[in-house]
Amino acid sequence: MIAGRQHRVIENPVSGERIVVRQTAAETGGHLFVFDLFLPPGAHVPARHAHPIQEEQFTVLAGRMRFRLGRRTIVAGPGETVVIPVGKPHWFGNVGAEVSQARVEVRPALRTEEFFEANEAMARAGHFLGTRLPRLSDLARVLLEFEREVSVPNVPPFLVKGLLAPLAWLARRRAGGHG
Repeated sequence: MIAGRQHRVIENPVSGERIVVRQTAAETGGHLFVFDLFLPPGAHVPARHAHPIQEEQFTVLAGRMRFRLGRRTIVAGPGETVVIPVGKPHWFGNVGAEVSQARVEVRPALRTEEFFEANEAMARAGHFLGTRLPRLSDLARVLLEFEREVSVPNVPPFLVKGLLAPLAWLARRRAGGHG
């Protein structure tokens, strides 16, 4: 890592996630993406999900985090590491009274940084029926664009594609892209 380098910060106002990029795919030849994840009390990842071809490793640096891996629940504190195997459905959040911080390593990197950037943009764009939730069409577009990075657990990929493709088409059309 370059001394004095400015780190990219990605914030999701819907989930409360704050990501500080430490090492990018470009810096590691695509092998690794490293970031610090900050979650305020009560904040959590928006939904249970899986990574079809990536392993995630969380080392808690501050606070307490709860992880659900399938049916297993793990509460981790500073110095503890939780590894999420490839394809394992999981969810995580801050269960403490202070901001939690974890150093997260994703292998291989793929387009994980771009996925977080797309989520940040989606969270700041239009919302669904006056809620803080993103438009379903925008969510569909992101899920399809980043299907190598994230998947919906326990739903066959062909079914996810079949259901999301028309909504994603609407999002691209609204954004002025090509369908």
